[in-house]
Amino acid sequence: MIDHLGGAVLAADSFTTAQEDDPLQAHFHEGVAPDEIEQVFHLKRAQPMLSAFTALFHGTQDGVMVRLLVLRELAGDTASSAFSRADINQKLAYLIPESLETVLNRLRTHGLLAWDAPAAVYRITPLARNVLSALDTLLALGKPEDDDAEMGFLLSQVAGAQAVGGVTVDQLKHLLGRLVELTEEFRDAIASGSEFRLRTSQAKWHMACDWVEKGSAILRAITTDERADSATHKAAQAIGRAQSALLNMQGMFSRALNQIERQRVHLGQSGLSTTDVKRWLLAHDDLASLAEGAIDRPVVPLFTTPAEMIDVAETELLAERVTSTGPKGLPSGQDAPTTINDNPAGQLELNDWINKLADFANLGNFPEFSESGPKKVQLHESLLPASFAVASYRASLLPLLGDAAEASLQGPTAELARLPLNFEPVDEMIPLDDPEVAAMSVATLSLNSSESSTPNE
Repeated sequence: MIDHLGGAVLAADSFTTAQEDDPLQAHFHEGVAPDEIEQVFHLKRAQPMLSAFTALFHGTQDGVMVRLLVLRELAGDTASSAFSRADINQKLAYLIPESLETVLNRLRTHGLLAWDAPAAVYRITPLARNVLSALDTLLALGKPEDDDAEMGFLLSQVAGAQAVGGVTVDQLKHLLGRLVELTEEFRDAIASGSEFRLRTSQAKWHMACDWVEKGSAILRAITTDERADSATHKAAQAIGRAQSALLNMQGMFSRALNQIERQRVHLGQSGLSTTDVKRWLLAHDDLASLAEGAIDRPVVPLFTTPAEMIDVAETELLAERVTSTGPKGLPSGQDAPTTINDNPAGQLELNDWINKLADFANLGNFPEFSESGPKKVQLHESLLPASFAVASYRASLLPLLGDAAEASLQGPTAELARLPLNFEPVDEMIPLDDPEVAAMSVATLSLNSSESSTPNE
């Protein structure tokens, strides 16, 4: 027992000594050495750079701003590489001497400023220029909360590292993580069914696609670089898959917005919908101000004297009552008034478009088709002639053709999805001689291979 207790005391003493020698050990469980963790090794190797950031950003926000101000002012002067104390005092004359002295001592202590004793001048160190360069890149891209700025900064880091041949797996993982976060955010917005959230996410999706297009060339350079290791290739391929998943969400956005459009509630014949009312309410910062002048003050009671009350009572008592001699039974029934079914213009246009495409599926109704001729028609020939609004509405419905998920539902759009037609777009534009539409994407409509022989039979 004594030996056992003695051993425990010795173990505790050794552990305390280890904590005193390495303060970082106090944050880890007993028996776990921080140096055995890979990330700790990388961070310890970058200790000078971390110390520089600590010197700049440790303390109050005002102190951080003053330190960055002094360092940026000195580094921005390219006329000279050395500054005497008189030069610094003249350049930063708007600071009080005590604050300037404190900042200079702190920057010099942490290696951001170098003091040349023989020449009695200060010099900006390369470490300070690297720190300022990283900060300037981040500050130049906009506010940190902007998703456009976040993607731009991450992509610029990857592009810069690739240009000098030093891209790391961690940089690629940061970009991959942001792409995954955006994809999950867009899926949550689609699942929410909120039109406003969907349109906000769709606008953010378009910005993300712009960065994806810019980053594709960088990824191709990384994947074809023979000097890159396998981990870098795997990270670049994972980013490519994440970009593909992000680009494929356009159909999901369109399907969700079309579903909301079908379920939109209109307020009578005013042409307004609940979405218009909500958008108008959201445009007001103070909704309570809308009630000003619309609500009157409470009812003020009027009090009368007993004499006036007696006069009114006598009048009611002495007044002759006329008894009703009318019929006592229920009134006879009447036919309901005839009403006109005013279908929305969009519904009528959708029905006409479905009928036209249904005729298109029948080869006998189109002179362009013959038993041996082509079974395709150009998109502009099927959409036009029509106004720009009608042509745009028709074109927005074409991606639903052949959509299995939509075809399993009920309604006009499901009927459209079940038509035996294929929509084949091409990434080109064709000019048109039309008074409404100047140009249109090149695309064709064709019969499904499984259905192409049915009309001839």
